[in-house]
Amino acid sequence: MLMALSSRLIFTGVGVTLPLGAHAADMNHTHIYNPHWPPHAKFHSGQTLAMSLLLGGLTILLAWWPSNNVPEMVLAAATAGSLYFISQSAAILYPNTAYFDPEFKRLTILGIPLAAAIAMVELSAVAVASWLGLRVAR
Repeated sequence: MLMALSSRLIFTGVGVTLPLGAHAADMNHTHIYNPHWPPHAKFHSGQTLAMSLLLGGLTILLAWWPSNNVPEMVLAAATAGSLYFISQSAAILYPNTAYFDPEFKRLTILGIPLAAAIAMVELSAVAVASWLGLRVAR
């Protein structure tokens, strides 16, 4: 028995939107092209962008990997698909961090910083994909 198609498609959506969203958020004047950012900060942004590509690709690979061990593949795809958003959510806990630099508009949805709102949506999608994948595996 393979992972449910609905689960695979949701994991694929997460795997595609993860790097696209990360690059849309960072490859602009607020991050990589921000003249106020020192080169080392841009290095870490580049590291994060590369990680988004790797985790997105790994999520898709694991969702479609041919395996009869569905619970294991669901767990692997869910882990790969959620790590970026978990680390993004935890980033605010470090000293002197903020969701926005002072010179830029604060983007929020219902008062929630956009990055946090996107993380909630993506993690919810991973949870739904996991539930659908494990439900069929029983």
